[in-house]
Amino acid sequence: MSTAIAEMKTQTQPANTYKPKGMLIGGKWVESASGARITIENPGKRTAVAEVPRAAEADVNAAVDAAEKAFPAWKNVVPRERGKILLKIAEVLEARSEEMARTIALETGNALRTQARGEAKLAADIFRYFGGLGSELKGETVPLGEHVLSYTRREPIGIVGAIIPWNAPVMLGALKIAPALCAGNVLVMKAAEDAPMAVLLMADICQEFLPPGVLNVLTGYGAECGGPLANHPKIRKLSFTGSTEVGKVIMRAAAERIVPVSLELGGKSPSIVYPDADEDWAVDGIINAMRFTRQSQSCTAGSRMFLHEDIFDSFLKKLEKKTTALKIGDPLDEASDIGTIINNKQYTKVCKYVQDGLDRSDAKLVFGGLPPKTGPLSEGYFTMPTVFADRSNDWRLAREEIFGPVLVAIRWSDEAEAIRMANDSHYGLAAYVWTHDIGKGLRAAHAIESGWVQVNQGGGQTPGMSYGGYKQSGLGREFSLEGMLDSFTQRKSVTVNLAV
Repeated sequence: MSTAIAEMKTQTQPANTYKPKGMLIGGKWVESASGARITIENPGKRTAVAEVPRAAEADVNAAVDAAEKAFPAWKNVVPRERGKILLKIAEVLEARSEEMARTIALETGNALRTQARGEAKLAADIFRYFGGLGSELKGETVPLGEHVLSYTRREPIGIVGAIIPWNAPVMLGALKIAPALCAGNVLVMKAAEDAPMAVLLMADICQEFLPPGVLNVLTGYGAECGGPLANHPKIRKLSFTGSTEVGKVIMRAAAERIVPVSLELGGKSPSIVYPDADEDWAVDGIINAMRFTRQSQSCTAGSRMFLHEDIFDSFLKKLEKKTTALKIGDPLDEASDIGTIINNKQYTKVCKYVQDGLDRSDAKLVFGGLPPKTGPLSEGYFTMPTVFADRSNDWRLAREEIFGPVLVAIRWSDEAEAIRMANDSHYGLAAYVWTHDIGKGLRAAHAIESGWVQVNQGGGQTPGMSYGGYKQSGLGREFSLEGMLDSFTQRKSVTVNLAV
């Protein structure tokens, strides 16, 4: 246990939040083989609220063995029946959504009203969406003549190893569990060590309906648990959401065994604001796209804003007025719009980026800055929404993923130059375009090198859409039917000679 964790004060767990029972392996709640545990912190109070098992290689092996035992029967369940099970899970997720939301807010620091409730609802919607797709696991026939029957079929891959991060753990966990299981696979998932409680609640609901071993959820650190999972010889598919750096490690592990991999990685997403969009609706959209009410702990955060020079100052004044009106406070407080950064490590990292911006002579602090060192906000990992103005797309704050509420506003006058700067990144996950001229908006959307571009809106992902990145933002797609088919099934071709 680290010194920082050891020195945390203990807090009584708030009412109507989930109390972990252990890890889920083979339909049972178990401790780690070593007996070691991880302390879970409430980032809003910097206090310990729960403990979960600290899994290692032995626990990974046990979970994979349980999944292997469950796979033959589960893959032969009629797809529509698998879908019905997911629909039942969706109903219970919805019924327990407030408990889920409060647990999310407690462990992630995401505000209950603006973020956690929406994530809890989305998880139920994801299970409901994929639950309705069981009948879509179909192949095609190929017309090779009357004497030959040639067809393809979609088959499950086998044991899926999934690793999820802490920023939206329930949504991202649902995006692994629901499509993988609908397609007939079994799953071993590692929850993020900083935010495993709500994922364990989701697993608790799932295991009421699933055969033992179909879903297994481990809690542990990356090197001790994620590493053995990624390198396990019986894992037939790896699905990872997280940083680009760790994604490269996962891809190397997959390459060693030639197994398919899905990667949803980092981003440094651009927003291009045209001069006709100097209006409140666009300002609201930028706040949404920047994910300020999620402390910008999102890979889709529009953290590079290319703002036309004609509206540069006026737009920033509107942005400052609206953003500074948002209330920062206890994530479990209904009045809070913005919660906290996840942990001390990330909090320190974000503060260093802010300090770098303050130290740069060419950058102007528009609003925000370093968090207060005294008062209520100093009791948790609270940061301030911060905007720097600069002409350059080449400095550190404009190129690196901060994963905190720091936005860089960059002037442009030439449209081609704005799009060039937007594409001048090794990331390519999301992008946003703001203009009344729909022709310009669509041309920009088509020219930007990102897997998901929104025009005149900055909302989140929706079940049914195709979501994923270009370049080093990842491989594969989520949220959609084609994402499920491409990520969690393999196609088999069968040809029969009918003339015999």
